[in-house]
Amino acid sequence: MKTRIVLASFALCACAALAQEAGFKSLFNGKDLTGWDGNPALWSVKDGAITGVTGTNAENKISHNTFLVYTNGDVDDFELRFSYKITESGNSGVQYRSKVFEKGKFGPIIGGYQADFEGKKTYSGILYEEKMRGILAQRGQKTVIKEDNGKTKVEVAGSVGDSKEIQSKIKPEDWNDYVIIAKGNHLRHFINGMQTVDVVDEQEKKAAKSGVIALQIHAGPPMAVQFKNIRLNSLK
Repeated sequence: MKTRIVLASFALCACAALAQEAGFKSLFNGKDLTGWDGNPALWSVKDGAITGVTGTNAENKISHNTFLVYTNGDVDDFELRFSYKITESGNSGVQYRSKVFEKGKFGPIIGGYQADFEGKKTYSGILYEEKMRGILAQRGQKTVIKEDNGKTKVEVAGSVGDSKEIQSKIKPEDWNDYVIIAKGNHLRHFINGMQTVDVVDEQEKKAAKSGVIALQIHAGPPMAVQFKNIRLNSLK
């Protein structure tokens, strides 16, 4: 009887996990960079994870941020789930609803919304808009982005949690789970189950409705970042 109960519990857990992932499609095959485009001197697949490395030799020293771009279609309303691991010196993030500005000397240059993370303790979880409006929400903030006489105004409307407490749940140089949910002009980030920001972008002329997904490696000190289990659910 005990064995049957254990097996039944396992089956229920497995069914719940499958139900939770219903509607998601994988963006990475775990073997190579099919469906992605970037500088092959910087990006590869190692140990079943997309891996970006900079600054370790003459070929991968970069002077501008660059990206690995998902090439199989833009996103609009979606939920994206992935796991990441980054070295202490690293700074990275996932672009969404973004656009390719130019090819760049070291690979594609992207602008737009970024779900930020790093190896240090300040920026993981924030909403940053690469090459555009800058920080739209610090970790722990609920913000509303507005137009103010032709300028961007970031209003803090509340809190989703304590920044230091959220940071304490992020595992240094280990795998962490990140979730991005974008529906209309409402944008939310989560790391390891804790919400990090909640943003309503009311600046109509600048609030992106769709665009590319891309993975970042940052100019600066030598770094390495890895991504795995990247999957997407369209909310349209």
